[in-house]
Amino acid sequence: MLKNKLKFAIPNKGRLNAPTLELFELIGFKIDDGHKRLLSVDVAKSDLKIFYINAADIPEYVQDGIVDLGITGYDLVKEKGAKIKILKELNYGEGELVIAVPNNSKIKKIRDLQNKKIATPYPNLARNFLRDYKINADIIEMKGAVENAPFLGLSEAIIDLSSTGETLVINNLKEIKNILETTAVLIANHNSLKSKAKSSYIKTLLLRIESITTAKKECYIMMNASENILEKIKKIAPGLSAPSVIKLSKPGMIAVHSVIPRKETWRIIEELKKIGASGILIIPIERLIF
Repeated sequence: MLKNKLKFAIPNKGRLNAPTLELFELIGFKIDDGHKRLLSVDVAKSDLKIFYINAADIPEYVQDGIVDLGITGYDLVKEKGAKIKILKELNYGEGELVIAVPNNSKIKKIRDLQNKKIATPYPNLARNFLRDYKINADIIEMKGAVENAPFLGLSEAIIDLSSTGETLVINNLKEIKNILETTAVLIANHNSLKSKAKSSYIKTLLLRIESITTAKKECYIMMNASENILEKIKKIAPGLSAPSVIKLSKPGMIAVHSVIPRKETWRIIEELKKIGASGILIIPIERLIF
């Protein structure tokens, strides 16, 4: 047990809050249901103390050592320029930081932003991007409802986070440039990683988290097949190192078990069917540790 609790900051609201709480439950830490009324909570039967913080502030809390670990958006880490260690991309909260303009705008390309007004909650990323393109523009910092800025006459363009693009469409906006890809990330304080006691516990937490995030990207596939197509199956579904092969009671028949990328599931199934595999079963993987 640690002498002092490991301090872990998670978003107190917004798009990252619910999936982060789900991740904690999957790695074995049930957080008090009353957390929304608290600033912090001790996690039962663990060395963790959870702090509920605005996602935009988490990079600086971690950088300054106020907390040891945090989960926030990669976009917010870059916006703050925080000196932290990114331990893991968590494969949720994906989005794109985009430049968007009204559908009827005369702005068609990046160069057209010269001397224009741009509203954004990401002033630092916006300035850095425009500096790279040697464009002078007036950055207007806004915290919310940025998509309304062009129609209120506050700006000619916006730079904001887009998860699906639906908000842009609903508000009669169109993307002209994708600036940054973002996802939720696990970040750590450099001094915490150097601490012998803390670093050991952080590695344990990271192992649990990686087992979940890795498993979400894979599926377990089982099938029956003729023994003479085994080499073809290995090429289509090679598994982590090699598929498991089990001889069936029927002569010349085998069962093959393998791990495949979730996003490739349908392509792999179709290819296996073409070569003669049958009884194909796909099972989600709950944990996967290499």
